[in-house]
Amino acid sequence: MNSVSGSGERILAILDLFSEARPEWSPDEMMAQLGYSRPTLYRYLKTLKDSGYLASLPQTGYSLGPRVTELDFLMTRADPMIRLGQRELESLAGRFPGSAFLVRWYGRKLLCVASVVSVETPLSSYPRGRPMPLGRGAISRAIVAFLPARERRKLVQDYLAEFAVAGVGTTADDVLAVLRTVRRAGVATAWGEVTPGVVAVAAPILAAEHSPHGAICMTSNEADVTDDRLDMIREAVLGISQRVSEGIGGPRQNGMNEDSRC
Repeated sequence: MNSVSGSGERILAILDLFSEARPEWSPDEMMAQLGYSRPTLYRYLKTLKDSGYLASLPQTGYSLGPRVTELDFLMTRADPMIRLGQRELESLAGRFPGSAFLVRWYGRKLLCVASVVSVETPLSSYPRGRPMPLGRGAISRAIVAFLPARERRKLVQDYLAEFAVAGVGTTADDVLAVLRTVRRAGVATAWGEVTPGVVAVAAPILAAEHSPHGAICMTSNEADVTDDRLDMIREAVLGISQRVSEGIGGPRQNGMNEDSRC
């Protein structure tokens, strides 16, 4: 049972139940998970259904509704990161065969918000709206390396098992040392951590307060990536991250600053 208070938080808790693994929920399952009484739950469900955030399914329960799709449509037109990033993704994927991603960071989630694929059968491909792993891969390190020091250490401690599986380090200090290297370089590289046979290069998109709001990533087949090409991809990804950061009012990304010490 989750601990939530206030009708707004309780309604959001219902929406938070839905995931790729569980796209449908029955009222009984919701009550068991959230601990709401039946009258309270049905009052919230009616509100969500009437406003289009949920849709009822015959004899099964509820799924997310059309209002979610409408909001997604509006977000793609209002989000300056997506407007700026889409053109950059097309250029990046045009230069290097593979998949180019624009990722948003919120809470503790990495969410693909745009992608461009330039090969027929990509080894790595994340559809828009699908969360990415936290603790594995270049995108994760590109984001976590630029978090404020205290938040960075806490996240590393919480996801240490995933960082260890990815080969980043077995202790928090090991992982933090790797993240300092990423921060100095401004770009992260990962080999086969999320998808076997794929090399990924990612750099953060920073807001005005130097905090990461997202990342640009390019994934390629390892067999197609020479040392020279990898250097070219790193340079291109870093340049895009800087341009998009500046475009949303953030700083030019110049590596480590005083906050980087862990």
